[in-house]
Parts: sequence; structure tokens; C-alpha cells
Amino acid sequence: MKPFVEEYDKPAVKESAIPRRRWTFFTTALGTLSGVAFVLQLVAAIATWPAFDTIFPALTWLVVFGLVVAYQPRTAPYSALLVTIAQTLAQAILFANTIGTSSDIQRGVSIATIVLACSSIATMLVMPLRDPDLPSKEISQPGSEPTFALRSPEDDLSLWQFMTVAWMIPLIRTGNKRQIEDEDVWQLAYEFQHRRLHENFRQLKGTVIQRLVRANYIDLIILTLLGFLELVANYSVPVLLQQLLSSMEDVEAPKQAAITYAAISLGVRLVACQSGVFSLWYGRRCYERSRGEMITMLYEKTLGRKIAFQLNEEDRGTAKDALPKDTNGVGPELGPASLKSPAMWQKVLQRTTRLFRRPQVMKPVKETASMGKILNLMRNDVYEVSQRFWEFQQLIIKPLSCVLSITLVVRFLGWSSLVAVLVLVVCQVINVVLARLMLRFEKRRRKATDAKLQVITQFVEAIRHLRWYGWQGAWLEQILDARQKELKLKVITNIWNLCISFVNTLGLDLTPVVAFFAYTVIAGKPLRVDVAFPAMQLFQMMTSALRDLPNLIIVMINAWVAVGRIEDFMAEPNKQEMNTEALIGDSLAIHQGSFSWPGVDKQVLHGIDLSFPEGLTVVCGEVASGKTALLQALLGELDMHEGQLIRPAEPVGYCAQTPWLQSMSIRENILFSLPYDEIRYKEVLDACALTPDLAELKAGDLSLIGENGIGLSGGQRARVALARAVYSRTKILLLDDPISALDQQTAESIARKCLAGPLLHGRTVVLVTHRTDLVLDMAAQVIKLHDGKAEVLDQDAAQHENLQRIASTTSEKSLDNQAAEKQVEAAVPDKFIEDEHRAHGDVKARVYWEYVKAGNLRWWAVLILALVVYRLFSTAETWYLKAWGEAYNQRSSLGLLLYRDDTGITRSGLFDDMPPPDVNIKPWLVGFLLLALGLSFTLIISQAVMIVIVYIAARRMFRDVMHKVAHATFRFYDVTPVGRLMNRMTSDIGVIDGNISNQFQAVAWLGISWLSSLIIIASVTPTFLVFSAALTAAFVFIFMQFLPTSQSLRRLEMVSLTPLMSNFGALLNGLTTVRAFCAQSRFQDRVIDVVDTFQKMDHFYWSLQAWLMYRFDALSAVSTFLITVLALVTNVSPGLTAFVLVAANKFVISTHYLCRMYGQLQMSFVSVERVVELLHLDQEPTGEVTPPAWWPSMSGDIVFENVTIKYAPHLDDALSGISFTIKGGSKTAVIGRTGSGKSTLALAMLATVLPESGRIMVDNVDLAEVDKQLLRTKLTFLAQDPVLFPGTMRQNLDPVNEHPDDDCALVLERVCERQGWDLTTKVEAGGSNLSQGQRQLVGLARAVLRRSAIIILDEATASIDRETAMQIQQVMHEEMKDSTVITIAHRLEAVRNADYCIVLGKGRILEQGPASEMLKAHQEDMVDGSGSENA
Repeated sequence: MKPFVEEYDKPAVKESAIPRRRWTFFTTALGTLSGVAFVLQLVAAIATWPAFDTIFPALTWLVVFGLVVAYQPRTAPYSALLVTIAQTLAQAILFANTIGTSSDIQRGVSIATIVLACSSIATMLVMPLRDPDLPSKEISQPGSEPTFALRSPEDDLSLWQFMTVAWMIPLIRTGNKRQIEDEDVWQLAYEFQHRRLHENFRQLKGTVIQRLVRANYIDLIILTLLGFLELVANYSVPVLLQQLLSSMEDVEAPKQAAITYAAISLGVRLVACQSGVFSLWYGRRCYERSRGEMITMLYEKTLGRKIAFQLNEEDRGTAKDALPKDTNGVGPELGPASLKSPAMWQKVLQRTTRLFRRPQVMKPVKETASMGKILNLMRNDVYEVSQRFWEFQQLIIKPLSCVLSITLVVRFLGWSSLVAVLVLVVCQVINVVLARLMLRFEKRRRKATDAKLQVITQFVEAIRHLRWYGWQGAWLEQILDARQKELKLKVITNIWNLCISFVNTLGLDLTPVVAFFAYTVIAGKPLRVDVAFPAMQLFQMMTSALRDLPNLIIVMINAWVAVGRIEDFMAEPNKQEMNTEALIGDSLAIHQGSFSWPGVDKQVLHGIDLSFPEGLTVVCGEVASGKTALLQALLGELDMHEGQLIRPAEPVGYCAQTPWLQSMSIRENILFSLPYDEIRYKEVLDACALTPDLAELKAGDLSLIGENGIGLSGGQRARVALARAVYSRTKILLLDDPISALDQQTAESIARKCLAGPLLHGRTVVLVTHRTDLVLDMAAQVIKLHDGKAEVLDQDAAQHENLQRIASTTSEKSLDNQAAEKQVEAAVPDKFIEDEHRAHGDVKARVYWEYVKAGNLRWWAVLILALVVYRLFSTAETWYLKAWGEAYNQRSSLGLLLYRDDTGITRSGLFDDMPPPDVNIKPWLVGFLLLALGLSFTLIISQAVMIVIVYIAARRMFRDVMHKVAHATFRFYDVTPVGRLMNRMTSDIGVIDGNISNQFQAVAWLGISWLSSLIIIASVTPTFLVFSAALTAAFVFIFMQFLPTSQSLRRLEMVSLTPLMSNFGALLNGLTTVRAFCAQSRFQDRVIDVVDTFQKMDHFYWSLQAWLMYRFDALSAVSTFLITVLALVTNVSPGLTAFVLVAANKFVISTHYLCRMYGQLQMSFVSVERVVELLHLDQEPTGEVTPPAWWPSMSGDIVFENVTIKYAPHLDDALSGISFTIKGGSKTAVIGRTGSGKSTLALAMLATVLPESGRIMVDNVDLAEVDKQLLRTKLTFLAQDPVLFPGTMRQNLDPVNEHPDDDCALVLERVCERQGWDLTTKVEAGGSNLSQGQRQLVGLARAVLRRSAIIILDEATASIDRETAMQIQQVMHEEMKDSTVITIAHRLEAVRNADYCIVLGKGRILEQGPASEMLKAHQEDMVDGSGSENA
């Protein structure tokens, strides 16, 4: 079996070329010890000749010595170790049995041999697992200080360090000194690193499951073998308990016999303990590797899949019609004559069998995965599948446990006990039916989760725009509705699960009753103590196994659903890099090509026949004429229906219409992983007019710009994206309107220095633009698009058409050389995005209290009461069995023990009035039945209460968090990435939705169990109190060593998940750009690094759990042995011993699991802690003044009185001492260079930032005191990049349903008449199926529809062609003639219609006055400027 990942492959060379093995210190020591032991045994064999019993140990040592000499092992020799352990055990048993009969010489030889054997075992345990000759400088040595620069010590351990997880001690030591940071955590071990895993995994063929099994089959085999070992060990315990109790009943048996059985039990438990550590390590390796393989696989698929759009209803119908009628077993429709009413028995049979067979229905047309679904696949579905690999052992062992427990029950209670097994079989059949019903709701629940995640994603990404419009309340309702649907289906699923649990619990609690009935009544045998208690232990084990079976079925169903969803995603079509119709050539051309958007039949480009020569090709046309589609077709992103695409197989420099930037520095965005060439870099900055902007930033080009460039203005984002394309070495550049958001002066500079400059010399440049006046004179070719058809314009005709347009507008030019792009809201701080907060130390008590309060205190009280009652029933059942076993008249030797003076116990007391069971068994059976029913019902009640608590807590906390996020200060959105918020609203909320309440319940139950066990045992054996105190102290000490490091690792894991979410989100938004630059491999490498970071925190956290588990399990085994010896020494009766052992076992298990569950609860509450942090976000002041309904009136003035604004205390003033008055109903233009404060002025009108000094009055109301929500519903702010939502055009025009359909249709017709839209037109998330110009048209239509008294337009027509813009200006002039309109723009047409003009510079007013006067004052400058440009 070859490992999936090997650190060093064995070289394929001749044996003669391989250097001879050399003897190491350990090899020499092992050879010496085994040789001496062989000689010693040989001498003993010769001395005792002709007896043969001593020759066999000598032969065994000869085998070990031979193995060492022949192979000269440099790593731990497993075969020699196993042989030596077997030899040592055999010799120790032989020595114990013959110690009284053997001679002194024989005893001395035996002792010496055992010592040599133990020394040999110790030597092999400290031998390394990795060849010491291999280089290890990259591996952290065990015991050394942990550091992220080195790989985990797992790569170079001794067998003992691996068995005891001692290699984790340095990290534990660091965690106990201080908070662990990322730099303190090792890299993953070689075979865990995802770069190798991904490369090997992608070579495998088949379905996802087949590939996962082939990649991890070695771990699965090891887990299966270890599972068998643990199974045998665990089921040896009740057999040994029976032998122990039997030896106690036999008065002739020496006490040593009982102690021997207890010692064997100890050995068996220690073996199970060691096997458990190995199982956890190999199970985690299987889990982590499968999870990492799937995440990187999903990311690679996302990088390569076709960007498809959702089908419209008519397309969906067509797709359904296209399916053959006989698919999936559904035949052609039958006419009425062919139908025949079935008989009644047939109806009953059909309804019954329908539950067991898979419904044969026509498969719905699968939609492409949305952003929400991809995140859900990555976060939840991948977990569901990989978790099953971790639990693979259970999938095999649990069914075998059932078989083995049934076999042992039959051995203990006879064949009559099979009646009890029949009860369990009936219960499982019922559960199969219930599980199928639950599956239907589980599928619906997952779809509801996808829908919720999708709407949350839209909300988080568009939160600023929603707040600007005052729409966040309506959006919150949508989210809470989606959440309620999800919770409702979750509750229904939990109720079905509760039904399964009820059937299971009832069946399992009744099983002992039925079994004991069969044993005592049918078989007529007495239920003795040595039968009852081992049988009950077996029933509990069988109960555990069978109780887990439905859960295994449920999780397997969930995993099956998850695999189906992942397979569906992986089956989505990939983008064809060079399909059969695409030819590879040196030039760029399309021959008779027709294209459509992916997944849409309607063609967007028809009969395109174009070639693109070296130099500048200008593409122009109206909004939605197909300009962006042409660039997408050249990139190969569209579906080609006919024709040929010719393009070199090399990267393309692409600049999207909506700039896509990464959350890193400006320099890193421009370089895009290329080497830094200082001369070329500075030339690019100058050509793209970025040098002045960078001079204003505190950190220059090293400034971090936040998520998608939030720290930059729209124009700056466009120029950084342009600089990235220009800096690249690509021969082809596709530029989608990068100069639309620029003022005239900046645009002219870019046209002159960049488009006509030396940086683009010898390159093929295709530029889409509406601003043809700037570039026609330098174009090698001009293409005009109209309705998806392309026409190459004659150069002279194009120039003439452009000059006509310029001539018609020159006389009315405004101060375009001062109209600038959207400003930086403030100087970008050195670190724009703040590091994610990470709490330190224990989870605070107030966090627990927040969750408890959210679940309703009364329900928690009911839960605790139910658990206390359940524990009382459990204790009563154990005591009842003790009394039953001791109540038989036929006591023989048991009577001698029961009535001895030193016990002080004659009868049970509580049950003195009941008849002896051998006289009348019925009352005993009835009492046992009532106790069993009490157990079942109290357990089910506690689980039902948990469903209620989970529902209430999840609903309340989610609702409160969403309200807090929706009303947080705008500064919070500036410094918090979308990925971070999504992480908290998906992963952390998912923990609250999940099993955290079950963990709470488990901690409460274990606490009650621990306290009651302590009281029970102390009342019988008071000396136990001293022992219990020492035992508890030992558990607590080990646990306190574990806790600080585990908390740090868990928090680091949560924080490291954020970049993973962000990477997926960023990739989906910038996928076209990434693929154009052929940067998929770089992004794949980045996500591999992120997954490594995330998984290493998880890996070392669970390694720490293994460290804890080993020590806890070993301590539990030793404690149980000592308690047994304590009970034997105090001479209590067998019945009381059994009762004490049950209670003691409960005490040990409770102490063990209480520490562990508390630790898990602490880890889970890290998620609650992160959610609670959102509950304490700084909230935007709501405002105390509620103005009348008519406010603001159309005639109300806007007055700024000495206003100073800054975004944060450490930032410079964004506006400083601004004073002006805008008359009600006037049209005002606000212009200025980058960073002048234009957008800050607009945002101040929306009260998103409040003045440090001064005040802003709107119609005599101070905006600092007004109701902010009401203000934003009264104003309309239209940003340059309007946010659109998935749905219909109607839903996008009026998301909150404030206007009737007729008004929406009328506005749509007036503003967007050329687009041919109606209210049912489908819009993708973010408007991805619309061009930037079309998105701006939808935004303008919103503004017209709202008809607010005050309207602020922030470069709202930047991406619209001039003719359409002029038409819209006319429409808006008519529709908004009475409104106060503030326009931030660089277009001449926008300023031309203004009544008043304000010029800003560096946060101050440079000029203000009537627009006509300012136009006259600067007319000459503008004409000269334009003339010089055209000269």
C-alpha cells in the first residue's frame, strides 16, 4: 500500500548503488539486549534439559536478534516490538503462576529476562519513526520552542512520543505562559500540507466519493483494524465483570482471583486507551485531508467553471419541455379512458411501499450555484462529507457492536433473551420509515439555508446602499423571513429526529425488561447479581450502539445529500479555454461569430466579423448594445453558437467596467504578482495619473485599500485596475470603459500618456468607451455596436460625427477641468482594515449568560429538573437490580457474604415489603418496567425541551445580531471585510444552531451525575471520599494544562476561517479578471496557503484533544481498578460491590467527560463570544427629532454652517469650515479634484457622518438630531455603482413595495425605453447580467420613482453614452423640476443644467456662485484647454 503523499519517494536505482545500512546507537542497544536475553534463555534451557518449556523463549529471542542483525533497523521495528511484547506477557504470566514452585535460579533467570525484555521494549519505543539519515532542518524537534517557520514535530517522532502525544508539550507550555499567536503554531506535517494533497487528488478520476476513498483508503483500513481492537477490548469488560462478581460469590475462591480479573480489566482498558489515541490521529488525518481536498477542489472548480446565469421562467419552461417524457421512469400522460381506479388494498399497499422506495419524479432543471450556495458547500456540505470519513470507524464498528452485544446477551441470559432483540429490530424498522420522512424535510431545510445565506450575502455586500435608501428595515424582514423558514424546517427535522429517538429510547429501555422477563419467567432462572449487572452493562453497550445507529443513518443521509450537492456543482460546465470553434493564432479576430451569455439561449452578438490590428481599437455604441459582451466573447467567457474565435493562448490584460481590486496594498494590486520593475512601475503610475493621488495617501502606494478598494474613490479604483492591465506584459489589452469615472483633465492625461504613450506601443488594445472625443484621433480602428451587430466605421466619418457632437456642446461647457472623480473619503490610514478581534483567556461568564437568557430561563429550569429526575430514575433502577438479585431465598454462598457482621447490611430496606422473586416475580418485573418507562419519558422530555431552547436562542440571537449589524455606525462597515461578517453570520451562527445546546445539556447532566455518584459511593464506602478528592484533583490539573492552549487554538481557527470565506467571495466577484490574466494557479496557491493555515489550527487543537484523551482515559482505567480494589478490601457484598462499581464507573466517566465536555463547550462558546461581540457594536444615533410628514418641503433650503467633518479621530478633516446655502428646488453642481470632499458632502447630507463642529440644516431641521431612518427615506442618494439584487426588474426598482406596478412600469418606460425591459425582466445578483450603463439606468429609474424632495446624484451617468445621458437629463429635468438636485459629476451636460455651482478643494470651498456666472468666468480657459488638447 503506497501512501497518498510521500515525503521522499524511493529512488529507482540498482541495489548495488544503495549505501550499506549502518548501525545506530538504538540498533546496537537492541541487538545487545536481545542477544544477551537469547544467551540467558539458552543457558536456562540447557540447564533444565530435557524439559522443553524453556527452549521456546530462547527461540523467540533468537527471532528478535535475527531481525535486528538482518535488517539493522534505524526506525522502530514493529515486528520485533510485537514479538517482544508477546514474549514479555507470556513470561510474566508464567512467572506469576510458578513463583511458588520454581527454584531460585529459575526465578532469577525469569526476572532477568523480563527486565531485558522491558529494556528492549523501551529501546524500541524511543527509536525514531523517520529515518534519521533524512534531512530534518525544516522540522521542529520535539521539546523545542514551537515556531511557524518549522514543520510539526509529527514528521520526526519516536514511537513513544507518538503514542503519548508528548510532542504537544512545548505548545501546551507556551499556551500556559501567554496567549498563543499564529507565529507560535508549527506548519502542518508534510503529509497534511494541501499543495501536495491537491496535486495528487486532482490526478484521480471518478466521482468525488470514489476519489476521496482512493486518496484515504490506507487511513480507512487502519481505522477499521483499530476499531476491531477497541471493540474486543470494550466487550471484554462486562465478561471480566461477571468473572469478578462470580469469584466474589464463591467463598472458596481466593480474593486474589478477583484482583486478577480487575488487573486484566485494567490492561484491556489501557489497550483501548492507546487504540483510541491512534484512532483519533488517523481519523483526523482522514477528515482533514478529505476536507482540504474538497475545499481546494471546489475552489479550482470555481476558477474554471462557466459563469452561467439563472434561467428566466420562459427559459425554464423550455428546458422542461425539452426533457423526454419517459425520463426517470415517468411515462407519457394517459388519457381519461386509460385510467382505472385501483382497489382499496392496492391503495394501502402503494402508500406503504411509497415510504420505502425512491420516488420516481422528473428531475427539476438544476440552477447554477449562487454565491450563497458555494459558501454553504464550502462551509457545511464539505464538513458533512469529511466528518463521515472521521467517523468511518463507527460506521463499521457500531453494527458489529450490536451483533457482539446480542451474542453476549444470549450467552448471559440464554436464547429466550432473543425476544428482547426482536423488540429492538421492530424499533429499527419503524425508524427507517421515520428517517425517510425526515430526509424530505432535511433537503428542504438545506435549500432554505442556501436561500438565507444568499440574502444575507446580498445584505452584507449592499449594506451601505440599503442604509442610504433607508431600505435596511425591509431587507431585515426578508432575512428574518428566510431565517424563520430555515428554523421552522429545522424544528420539523428535529421533531422527526425526536420521534426516532423516542422509538429508539423506548425500545432500548424496554429491552432489559423483556429480557429479564424471558430469563425469569420463560426460562425460570433466578436473576442473580453476577448475571444482572454484567447483562445491564451489556444492554447499555447495546443501547449505545443501537441508539447511535439511527444517528449514523441520519448523518449518512445528510452526507448523501451533501455529496449530491457537491457533485451537482462539480458537474456544472467549465469554461472552455480553447473550444473546438476557437482557433489559436497570433492575431485577435472573430469570424462570423454569434454569442450568448452562458446559460441563456438568446444571442447577444450576431454575425460578428472583426479583426483587431495592433494599436488602439475603439468600441462605442449605446447602452446595452453589446460592447461588454464583445470583450467577454474575446475572453472566451460567452457561449459561441457559430463562427470562429482566434486568440493567442496567452494572458490578456483585462480591465473590467466595475473595477475589481483585492484587499491589499495599491502596489500589490498593480503588480498582480509580477516582479517589481521600478522604472516601468513609475511610468505606469504617471501614465494612469496615479502619482498625485498616491502623494496624498499617508502610506503612498503601500496603503492598504480595504475590501474591493473601499478606501479609494471610484475614479481611483478604475485607474488602479487600468494600471494593473498596463503594467502586465500581455500583448493584448481589453479595457472596458476605464475613463468613464474620470474628470476631463485626468481623462485627457490618460488618453495622451497611456493610450497614446510608449507603454502601449506594439500592443493590441481594445477600448470600450463613450468618451470617443478623447481617443478617436489616436485609434487605428473604430467599431460601433448596435443591437448586437458590429460595424467598422470609416475613420473620417467617425471624426466628423464626433466633431459635430463637440461643436454642439462646446458653447455650453462648464468647469470640466475641475470636475473630478469620487473622492477618497479621508486619507487612508496605514491599516485600513483592522485586524479581527480575538478574545483572550477563558470565555467570560457574561457570554454564557447571554446564551442562557436567549434560550429563556424557564425552559432551562425545566431542562435541569428533567435531568435530575432522569438521574433519580437511573440510580433507582441500579439499586432496584441490586435488591432484586439479593432477594432470592436460594442464596447459598451469597448468604454468607450478605449477612457477615462487617457489612452491616441485611436487606435493601426500600423493598422489604415485596415478595421474594422466586415466589412471585410479577411485582419485580412491574416495578422494573415502571422505572424503564420513567427513564424513557424523562429523557424524551429533556430532548424536547432542548429543541425549544435551541429554537428560541437561535431565533433571538440571530434577530438581535442582524438588527445590530443593520444599525451599526458606517465606520464599522469601512473597517470590517465582508468575509469576516459572513464568517460570523454563517460559521458562528451555525454553531449556535447546531449542537451547542446539546453540549450545555451534557455538561448539566454530567454535573448532576458526578455529584450523585459521589454521594452514593461515599455513603457506602466513606474512605472513597479521600480517593475521589485526589482523583478529581488529578483530572482538574490535567484539564487546566490543556484549557488555555485549546482556547487559543480554537480562536485562531475561527479567525483563520475569515480569509477562506473572503477568498471565495473575492474570487466570485473578480473571476473574469483572474481568468483573463491566466492567474488561476496563483489564486489556487493562495487558497491552499489559507486552507493550510486554517487546518493547522484545527489539527493541533485536535492533537491537543488526543493529548488530553490519552491521559484522561489512562487515569480513568487506573481509577476504576483502584476503586474495585477498594471495594474488595472493604469486604462489602457482591450486590453492593456491583452497585458501587456502577456508581464508581459513573463517577470516573462523569469526571472524565465533564472536563472534556466543558472544554468542548468553551470551544463552541468561542463562536457565541464572537456573535455576542456583534451584539455590542456601536450603534448609529437614531435621532430625537421626528419632523412632520411633509418634511422636507420642495422649497426647503439646505444650509451648511461652518461644518467640519472627520471620519475618525486619528484622520484629517474631510471637510473643514464649509458654509453655503442651496435654495429649495434649485439644481446645484458640486465639482472638485480627488480628495476635495465632494462625496463626504453627499454623505453628510445622509447623516452617515456627523459634523465635529457646525451644523447642517435641511428645511430648518438639524440633521444631527433628526430621525436618521426617516431622513434617508425622504432623500435619494444615487451612487456611481448602484447595487442590484437577484429577482425581477420590479423588485429592483422598488424593493420595499412602496409604489404600485403602474408607476414602476411608467418610470421604466420613460428612463429605460431603449432597453426593452418590463417589470418581469430577470436581474442577477449585483446586476451581473446587465452592463454598467444599464445598472446606472436602473439606479436613475429608482431615483425618478421615489420623487424625493432632495436628490443627490454622485456621477450617476458616468457609464452611459452621451445621447442616452442627454435624454435622461431631459426626463429627470421634467420629473424632478420641483426637487432640489445636487449633482456630483464631470460631464458638461450635468453642469450645464445647474443653477448653482460649488467648487471644493482639499475639504474647503474654493469657489461658489451661480453656475452661469462661473461658466462665463471660466469659458475662455476651457476653450483654450480643449483647443490645446485637440491641436
